[in-house]
This record gives sequence, C-alpha cells and structure tokens, in this order.
Amino acid sequence: MIRHAVLQLKPEKGQIRKNLQHIAQALSELRSYKPQVAVLPEAYLTGYFLQGGVRELAMTREELSERLGVMYQSLDWGEPLDLIVGFYELDSGVYYNSAAYFELGGRGLLHVHRKVFLPTYGVFDEERYISRGNRIQAFDTRYGRVALLICEDFWHSLTATIAALDGAEILYVPSASPARGFAGAEPANVARWKSLCQAVAAEHGVYVVLSSLVGLEAGKGLAGGSVVAGPEGNLLAQAPAFEEAALIAEIDLERLAPVRYDNPLLPDLEGGLPLLMNDLQRVMRQPGKTAAHGKKAGWI
Repeated sequence: MIRHAVLQLKPEKGQIRKNLQHIAQALSELRSYKPQVAVLPEAYLTGYFLQGGVRELAMTREELSERLGVMYQSLDWGEPLDLIVGFYELDSGVYYNSAAYFELGGRGLLHVHRKVFLPTYGVFDEERYISRGNRIQAFDTRYGRVALLICEDFWHSLTATIAALDGAEILYVPSASPARGFAGAEPANVARWKSLCQAVAAEHGVYVVLSSLVGLEAGKGLAGGSVVAGPEGNLLAQAPAFEEAALIAEIDLERLAPVRYDNPLLPDLEGGLPLLMNDLQRVMRQPGKTAAHGKKAGWI
C-alpha cells in the first residue's frame, strides 16, 4: 500500500516562499499519517493566473530543486518523501507550465512534464504566455511506474492512453479549474472532473490522482474537488469544493493485475492499436481538419 496525501491548497499569488512554507505546514500537520507521496495542484508555487508574471516567477529545475530541498530539510521528515508539484518552468529562455516529481531525501528530481494542451478559450489564455510541451512519458519511481498530466492534458483521451501503454500504473493530474455551472449540488466542472477520473481509471485499469487548486485568482474561483479514483472506476476519496483540504488515500498496486484480468481493455488496446495506425495517420493528413472544427468551449 502506498499512502498518498493530496494537498488541495490555496496559494498566495506570486509568493513562492510563503507557498513553500504552506506546503511544509500542511505536511507537518499530516506527519502522524506518514504519507509516502504528496500531490499538489497545477502552478501551486505561484498561483495559476499569472499572465505576464510568468516571466518574473518561472524557475529553472535547478532552482526548484534547491527550494524544495531546503523545505524538506526544515521538515526533519526522517525518511524520503515523494512529492509532485506544479510550477512555471524556465528553460533556455522558454517558459512552460510544468509539473515535477521529486523523491525528496533520496534521488531528487525524477521527472518533469510540460503541459501539452494549453487552453486558449473562455477565461484561459495560456498559449499567449507559455510554450507547449511535446511529450507524454511514463517513468519509474520507487513505488511503481507513473505519469504526469496537467489539467487539459487529461481531457484528451489520447494522453492517458499513451501513458497507460507506456506502463503507467498511477496517473497524477495537477489541475487549476475555475468553477462553472451551479445548477447542481456541486459545480458542473467538479462533477465532470470526477466522472472523467473514474472513466479513465476504469478504461485503463490505473489509479488516477487529481489535485485541484482552490482560491480566488483574477476574480475567478478555483473549484477544488480533488479526487482519487481506483482501477475499477471507483471513487476512493474526494475533497470538497472551494476550500483547502488534505485527502489521505491508500493505493494498492497489487489490485491492478486482477482488475486488468477481469476487464482486459488495456491488453486489447495494445493488440488493436497497430491495426488503426494507418487510419490515425490518414485523418491527421486531411487538410484543414483542425481549423474546420473551430474553437472549443471546454469545461476545464
């Protein structure tokens, strides 16, 4: 069993030092639960809606490693702690919306994922300020093989499919999702995120861990509603909307083999996908296909 702490926290915009202190405080309060993996939301270290402020607040991987190392030392944790955190990344003069996986007190930085799908509709204007990533890749941790997807990345079925085919057993999804749709018991985007996490988990026989930002930024209320979904599509834990919360959830990777045996969609995909590659290439070659569909109106 792998004990996870999903930290649904509210950042102070642009205040990296204070946000690191907030992480340390939250982890200290959870010390008795002995979490082995902690998961933070998209762009938590600075806040999400930075716009032109990305240029001043983005960090290199080396700067991020140094800051998290200092925070970890202040905890006196006593053993390694795996941590996933969202941040704005600077690399060779190019800026990205990224998420990093660290083994603090151990091997350090293991992987950085750069957000591929940058929303540019509704309240979003990401691609004006940052560049796209171009890879979906699973990687090995001391607890198993995992992958990172950031917010809209997860709304495209192809990304989770690639991660699962690459051997990912857990999908970590840092997110920042402004609340919309208030006719039901919870915001419509929170309900949609929950159903999407369950559907992806069930389709590929994986765990999905969504950590969603909360707080008010640029007049927009970030919804929260973080979840942990199991490989049967079951909901293991859910945080409330609009408030800070810490979810403690146990993940049992030994569940994956029997679940995939009973519902072998992933092995079927591995066998059938090569048969469809010609059609995938064909539709991608069709002229003007993307432009013909116009702008999307998403719920991310």
